[in-house]
Amino acid sequence: MRQMTLYNSVLRAERCGQQDFGPWWADIDYGMGSLRTCFLRRSLTAAGLTSQKVDIGGGTTVHLWGPSTATSKPPFVLIHGFGPHGVWQWRSQISFFAREFDVYMPDLVFFGDSFSDSPQRSEIFQATCVVKVLEKLGIHRYSVVGTSYGGFVAYRMAAMWPERVEKVVIASSGVNMRRSDNLELLKRAKMEKTEDLMLPSTAGQLRRLMALTVFRRPYMPDFFLNDFINKLYCENRKEKLELLKGLALGQDDTETISPLSQEVLIVWGEHDQIFLLEKAMELNKLLGEKARLEVIRNTAHVPQLEDARQFNNIVRNFLHDL
Repeated sequence: MRQMTLYNSVLRAERCGQQDFGPWWADIDYGMGSLRTCFLRRSLTAAGLTSQKVDIGGGTTVHLWGPSTATSKPPFVLIHGFGPHGVWQWRSQISFFAREFDVYMPDLVFFGDSFSDSPQRSEIFQATCVVKVLEKLGIHRYSVVGTSYGGFVAYRMAAMWPERVEKVVIASSGVNMRRSDNLELLKRAKMEKTEDLMLPSTAGQLRRLMALTVFRRPYMPDFFLNDFINKLYCENRKEKLELLKGLALGQDDTETISPLSQEVLIVWGEHDQIFLLEKAMELNKLLGEKARLEVIRNTAHVPQLEDARQFNNIVRNFLHDL
């Protein structure tokens, strides 16, 4: 009975695009988590999305959720970051945006059910894969939103294929990061290696990541966090470590990005400790006159989950020129 009461609360909150229970613990596949898994799959289907696997050549297969056939609605691509699969990172956006857009949500390579035999590991490779899968589906013009690592991919898509990408939303993504920023992040995390933070293998490491990522985080015991690590971070761990090391952006002592030709919306959590707010302000200047910044109060690195209603409205208004 208590589980069903909690489950019904989740249904009401996510249908309305309201704040969620939190971005990290929803994927635990027992009790409440298994109920949410069922709900999320049903909500994707109810929103008109189907699970699809597309061979894009070169030994690469991309899994995505998207319409079985394109409609007259404008296409909108959701690109997830490091960590949970896209369905968990965008669970408060899918139904909201599917009302007015054809939503496409790919799993980046080595996340979810996407994989590749290619030795390439940069965000440029990820961007190429997303563009190729959309082309295979006959989608040639679209807007894109990327969060965190997904923002790196979205930036590359916009820079390399301006004729395809209409509008860009970069959320919580320091595409202008320098090598020194990564060192400062490790100091804040009190860790020595990036992989220990981004690919935690212990409850203590995951708890430290959460402290930097979530503004208001619930207490979770070690067994809960260890279960989460086993279900998520052990999957394709070697390849994900290679992705971290393969980033082309952020390897220099100066920023290496150029302004984009598209309209750009930058969305940031006020208390983001992965990419500090000052990086968002700098990014806003670097991306040119067509960029603008929106800061969401009382959120950190995942504002799309911590304040889904405000995040959704900000992005929707941008896409509709409101």
